[in-house]
Amino acid sequence: MTTRVDPNSPKNWAAIIVLFGTAIAALTVIPAYAWFHDFSTTAWVSFVVLAILNGMSITGGYHRLWAHRTYEAHWLVRLVFMVFGSMTLQNSILIWASGHRTHHRHVDDPEHDPYSAKRGFWFSHMGWMLKRYESGADNFSNAPDLLKDPLVMFQHKHYYALAWGTNLGIPLLIGFLAGDVWGVLLLSGLLRLVWSHQTTFFINSLAHIWGRRPYTDDNTARDNDLLAIFTYGEGYHNYHHLFQYDYRNGVRWYQLDATKWLIASLSWVGLTKNLKRCPKFAIEKARASMQFKRAQEKLDAQPSTVQVQLEAFKERLSLEYDHFSKALQDWAKLKEAWYEDTKNSFKNGDTMKTYKARFKALERQMKAQRKRLQALVAEVPSPRLAMA
Repeated sequence: MTTRVDPNSPKNWAAIIVLFGTAIAALTVIPAYAWFHDFSTTAWVSFVVLAILNGMSITGGYHRLWAHRTYEAHWLVRLVFMVFGSMTLQNSILIWASGHRTHHRHVDDPEHDPYSAKRGFWFSHMGWMLKRYESGADNFSNAPDLLKDPLVMFQHKHYYALAWGTNLGIPLLIGFLAGDVWGVLLLSGLLRLVWSHQTTFFINSLAHIWGRRPYTDDNTARDNDLLAIFTYGEGYHNYHHLFQYDYRNGVRWYQLDATKWLIASLSWVGLTKNLKRCPKFAIEKARASMQFKRAQEKLDAQPSTVQVQLEAFKERLSLEYDHFSKALQDWAKLKEAWYEDTKNSFKNGDTMKTYKARFKALERQMKAQRKRLQALVAEVPSPRLAMA
């Protein structure tokens, strides 16, 4: 029986030709053309505009709308995402979103994760598409909602016509109107496609090997500020893998999550709604849990000769953990009380204000504890200094 990691899986020639053919052409034809001709302003502007439309259609459409259902969108927004998502040549919404759901369910499992980072950078970046691995086989049992979506199924049925029509038709039309057919074709057609591919692929590869893990270390996903710039916020991948049903990836006010801003902005004019957000308490809980874990790891790494000197620190850490556990218990009791009141229709304006105030107080308490933990961890000397 063939295993999911069978190295003898048949080659996917369509993917090989498209991925390598476009990359080689972009690296050779575009510089050669630039040597003899100037690219028009229209060619560069169309490249930037179409690259953003393509990128946002993947991040805001394929990913956060269809794969994770983090919000709902007006049919016009869905149509735009479908059309310009087709232009990226990253397969239909159905195939893309279903495969991504499999990735989340089996993240880092070399046998079941379609683009597992545990199989190396190259495999998670592009290698998984170059052969017909069993781990990447289509299985739409996890996407019954998408199978019932008329727009998704229309695109799936007519994907090749939409993909090639948009990739050739849109650049040709812009080039014809601007009087620079070849320049626009090369930049907004060829270079834009390669850029779209590689920036998306970096989330499967680099975002699983390079960056921070402030929320969980149960998987390889990382937060990376640099990647977030080029991927419209997808670089905050550690957060996303823990809180995948949040429409945001970058939850801090200073984090560059262009897709979050787009979705939120569209909600102001009624084009998106029901934006899902993870409770602040759950976010702070995850960050505090990681800080406790790192503090314990730092203590365990200390040489035996200084363990006695750290007893006071251990007591303080134990006390903080007791506070942490009590906060979790208080939160659980408050949620249960709120749920019961809601279920029994006992809620009124004053009751809801009281609950909201108590939830806010617990969130502030958890945030303050996380700051105390940071200060505590900073007090522990590194193993090298302790041995000096």
